[in-house]
Amino acid sequence: MAERDEIAAAEAPPALPDPGPVNASWPASATPGRGLGGLVSRLLARFLAPQLEAQRAFNADQVRLDNALLRHLDERFAATHRHYDGILGGTGGRLDEVDERHAELAQELVAHVHDLARRIDLVLAEADRGRPALELVIKDLQARVARLEDALRPREK
Repeated sequence: MAERDEIAAAEAPPALPDPGPVNASWPASATPGRGLGGLVSRLLARFLAPQLEAQRAFNADQVRLDNALLRHLDERFAATHRHYDGILGGTGGRLDEVDERHAELAQELVAHVHDLARRIDLVLAEADRGRPALELVIKDLQARVARLEDALRPREK
């Protein structure tokens, strides 16, 4: 059981990356502090507002693209797995049918061999049953041939 769990864990697809930190930090804005540093920060922010806004827009677009790519990859992998699961399921079904046909053929072949063995036994039994009669016929023929040979030998005077 533990071995099966290890195999399943080894075959499991890797986890999707977590987009949470990127999604949370893309605005890239900080609250300006108080005092002189805060004043300078606010003045720079007003002066650099167009560039900062462009950067924020780019960051937002990049995060949306990253999220869309992650969704696309996840959907693509799922579709690929469904596709191959279907192929393997169909192939497995055909292989099961082939195995079933082989089993039926094996049963028919065994039945045929048993039938042949019974027929051979019958032929051998019939052959053995007629053997004594054939041996008598052969002995009779041998005796007749011996008599004919005797009759054909020249007689001594």
